[in-house]
Amino acid sequence: MAMKEQQRSVYRSMNGREVDMNKLININELTPAVGNMRVNARGDELGPGGQIVRKREEIVAAVPENAVPDQINVVQDAPAPTPSVQKITPALVVKNLAGQDPEGKE
Repeated sequence: MAMKEQQRSVYRSMNGREVDMNKLININELTPAVGNMRVNARGDELGPGGQIVRKREEIVAAVPENAVPDQINVVQDAPAPTPSVQKITPALVVKNLAGQDPEGKE
């Protein structure tokens, strides 16, 4: 059985420099993330002035394990649509073709 290859943390850039990704992540852990979520790179909630309001561990502990994300585009109370299938019979085909011009022009 093939073994899964371990992911490298040190990469070589196009210029030949070595970049340690784990070190880079740890250095920038407390840097505020770009966007409008008000979090840092770890996932801590930030308040005014970039101060940590709630730590990532507190946020994860507050969410139940069996939580399912809300689905905005799905209506829960609506019944499933029933397909309406019309059985095609030779009589129905002849009836539909009777009103057409033999050359295909109506």
